[in-house]
Parts: sequence; C-alpha cells; structure tokens
Amino acid sequence: MAMKIRLARGGSKKRPFYRIVAADSRMPRDGRFIEKLGTYNPLLPKDSEERVKMNMERVQYWLDQGAQPTDRIARMLEAAGVREKADRSNPKKGTPGKKAQERAEEKAAKAAEAAEASE
Repeated sequence: MAMKIRLARGGSKKRPFYRIVAADSRMPRDGRFIEKLGTYNPLLPKDSEERVKMNMERVQYWLDQGAQPTDRIARMLEAAGVREKADRSNPKKGTPGKKAQERAEEKAAKAAEAAEASE
C-alpha cells in the first residue's frame, strides 16, 4: 500500500483549514485516511505557533514506514527540522514565456531604431 502524508481540506468556502493526514495514495484528497497527524491553518500569521501543529512522533513513525510526504508537507517538515532541506532548482521558472520574449525583442528593435534616428 502506497502511503502519503498529505493535506486534507476542511473549512468553509474562502476559509480553508487543513488536516495533516497519513492516507493511502489511492484515496481521494478529502476522503478516507488512516490517521490524523496534525493541522494547518493558512489564515493565521506565518510566525504563529498555531499555524502548523504536528504530532512529530507519529509523523516520524509514518516516515519510517515508508510514507512519502507531499511537497507542501515536506516543506513543513523541513521548517520543523525533521527532514534535511532538499535542493529545489528550477532554472526555467524565472525565464519569461514566448510572448514576453517576443515583446522584449520588439521593444529592443524599436529602441534601436529610435537610437539610429536620433543620431
């Protein structure tokens, strides 16, 4: 059974509240889970201790059993010091898209024409 440590959404519309759960990866996001490991309230300030609460003993147990944390949970565990920081290098993320590159080329061409005309 492929286990995940992930977020299950609760709360009302526009007021998210998440449970941190250990669940079978084949189950739906808000569906059946094995164990509740903690909570995450994104509406609280980032420096609040109540924002992320986790039962670290149980989280460590599930990690030892082979459960894979999702990206967001992995970041929370890194902040808590349970996991070592993973390298996240995405060099393409900062590059502009095709249309933005075309606009930049057009702007550069117009600037070059204006510079030649003023000389």
